[in-house]
Amino acid sequence: MKHHLRRWFLLTMGGLFFGLGLVGVFLPILPTTPFMILAATCFASSSPRFHQALLNNRWFGDDLRRWEASRTMKKETKKRATTVILATFSVSIAVLWLTPLLQMMLIIIAAVLLFFLWKIPECP
Repeated sequence: MKHHLRRWFLLTMGGLFFGLGLVGVFLPILPTTPFMILAATCFASSSPRFHQALLNNRWFGDDLRRWEASRTMKKETKKRATTVILATFSVSIAVLWLTPLLQMMLIIIAAVLLFFLWKIPECP
């Protein structure tokens, strides 16, 4: 019974993280990749079918497989993520031109995201 509850909990959390990752594709403040990594981790223990579907995904499957194997990212993936973060946060900051406090908050969030992104080791 305990195993059954754990499996359903992980399956539910995997679905939640997957959903947040999908929303993150469209919202600049919500990162996609960490949520997909969390979803893959939850599905690895609860649903081999969903886990395999994530790993076989044509858009982020390679990155998830690399992350699971070596906890690294390709440099070009980091550059692409940096470009997207800078572009989306710049648009958000421009839209909020009358609210300097929110602009500062967005700048800090972007800086933190970029800091942690570039701390991830690169694959050889």
